Amino acid sequence: MPSPPGRSFSSDNAAGIHPTVLDAVARANTGHAVAYGDDDWTRRCEAQFRELFGSETRTFLAFAGTGANVLALATMLGPAEAVVCSRWAHVAVDETGAPERILGAKLIELDSDDAKLHPEQLDGLAHLLGVEHHAQPGVVSITQSTELGTVYSADEVGALCERAHHYGMRVHMDGARIANAVAALGGTVAALRACTVDAGVDVLTFGGTKNGLLGGDAVVYLNPELARSARFVRKQVTQLASKMRFIAAQFSALIDDDLWIALATHANAMAGRLAVLTDDIPGVSHTHAPIVNSLFPRLPVETIAPLQDWCFFWPWDIATNQVRWMTAWDTTEADVVTFAEGVRQMVGASERR
Repeated sequence: MPSPPGRSFSSDNAAGIHPTVLDAVARANTGHAVAYGDDDWTRRCEAQFRELFGSETRTFLAFAGTGANVLALATMLGPAEAVVCSRWAHVAVDETGAPERILGAKLIELDSDDAKLHPEQLDGLAHLLGVEHHAQPGVVSITQSTELGTVYSADEVGALCERAHHYGMRVHMDGARIANAVAALGGTVAALRACTVDAGVDVLTFGGTKNGLLGGDAVVYLNPELARSARFVRKQVTQLASKMRFIAAQFSALIDDDLWIALATHANAMAGRLAVLTDDIPGVSHTHAPIVNSLFPRLPVETIAPLQDWCFFWPWDIATNQVRWMTAWDTTEADVVTFAEGVRQMVGASERR
């Protein structure tokens, strides 16, 4: 086996901070600034989000994705309302029940083979509306890109928003990996707008932590009417940063010159390269070509633990020997080549036994 690559393939959460972002934090670390967002860094950051999405946009910075999602949903839900989502949605499977515990809101989880919701599924909930014995479907939450590495097209988001709004529901997009989705959809600000504000999304959680930030997410109210209580709710759900300038400075660095798109484009490309380099290995079965920065291959069961010991990645579906390999903004071509060679040697030795 070769020496392991310098970076794991476990998650984009494992990656470090992009140097430009780190430099921005250092530059913000000068003198004093008024706390809780009344500072020039935060004002500039908010202006940048308005440039991305429109002049009426309201943006509220948060520490991390789970808290940002809770903030978004808290301001979107009315009394007795529920959140409609895929059973694969991040709010359903990866947030330790935060919406249920903190908001007291029921999640209505719908089946989906591709982790995406489809408009006709909302039709199946229409019988709940107006019936006092049932939690009322009030918010549709979609994850972009999804936990299965799929991506909603702009048309798909638009159709879903249209149907949701027809039933009086609001639409939340959990964009923890929105950059990777945008990179896959064309890699432009126009592509971002097409699948969010132009498609009818009401509130977007714009992720930065998985794309080069030290830590930070933004709740972007594309429908500013829903932001009326956001400044108060953000404090209640413990997402109001005292030294907010440091979150704002990170986002400004990420948005400047479309760095956020460049980093995600690179991460996606490295996933595609890894798929190509491992596709011909007997015993490695890819479920589909990667769309963003994640792959979900099936491996011989006896090779999974040794490969994890050599260069860590997460299991995915133990019953089918499926794992997840994920690339990041700092994954290099050399990392990919070395990892693919390690897989080839380990799986090849297993196949020869």
